[in-house]
Amino acid sequence: MNPTSYLDLYRQFSSDIDAETKAGIERLGPSAAAVKDAVTRLLQHQTFRYPLQVLPLLVHGAETGDPGPAVPLSAIHVLWWTSACYLDDLADGEAASVSREIGENEALLASIICGNALPLHIIQSQPVPDSVRSALTAELVTCAIVGTEGQLSDLRRDAGDATRDSVLTTYRGKSGAPFGMITAMGAILAGAEHERIRMWRDFGDVFGILWQLFNDQQDILSGRNEDLRNGTITHLFACALEDASPRSGNRLLDLHTAAKSSEEARSELTDLLLAPTGLQQYEADLRRFRDEAQRLLTELGGEGNHMPVLHRLVEESAQLLLHRTE
Repeated sequence: MNPTSYLDLYRQFSSDIDAETKAGIERLGPSAAAVKDAVTRLLQHQTFRYPLQVLPLLVHGAETGDPGPAVPLSAIHVLWWTSACYLDDLADGEAASVSREIGENEALLASIICGNALPLHIIQSQPVPDSVRSALTAELVTCAIVGTEGQLSDLRRDAGDATRDSVLTTYRGKSGAPFGMITAMGAILAGAEHERIRMWRDFGDVFGILWQLFNDQQDILSGRNEDLRNGTITHLFACALEDASPRSGNRLLDLHTAAKSSEEARSELTDLLLAPTGLQQYEADLRRFRDEAQRLLTELGGEGNHMPVLHRLVEESAQLLLHRTE
């Protein structure tokens, strides 16, 4: 079946990805019964609305015409993001829902296995040359370092120092790095040349930033407002702060602090974030990253119908979904 969207590809391979994930857990062996149980329950807790685990399938398909061999990489993607999302919730003090199911300490240990040992175990089990296995391992290790740097920067940043560039640097670590890892892995497994692997990594890096900008919008549109509740410094907040007068900037900072515990403050801050000037800059940055992602895809080219799917995915991710307030 030739996919016309990334959702088509997911429907085609979802059962294979699930089976590969379960097989990876089982390969831990009978002596790791508690580990397997904790990881399984953490995976059951963490669900993803958008099945972007098909990205390595799309890359491998674009390189070879056959997405199937990249299914183990899709399993790695699921495991890595399951770990990252739990650790992010833990940092934001939102791990209680997991702790009721498997215990917070168990979930923490399971997340470490999910994000590190189990992906490495899956890589080591692949019937590929040692050079390929080594390159895949290097991508995983590099992502762990760069992604952690991004998360730490996010935790340590002072809202008053926020700029668009500083926030985008953080996004490049916490979201760009894992997407760059998985797209590079898809190219490595496909036997692509070094320069093409680099370009696929660059594409994943840019797409990861674009996807984080998409997620920021979804957080507001859904009414969850988790970023405001957690005091997260988003790109949209940086756009508003850069455009503000000193007096307006102080008001934004006060509301940013108050929004953690006040619905009224969250509502007022949201209105300010959706003011025309800041949102116009946000849209300009969306377009900038969209154009860069599309440029990379065009230069890469590829086999069959997989490149058009990637082009469409970029366009969908780059939409401005928020509405301006006057």
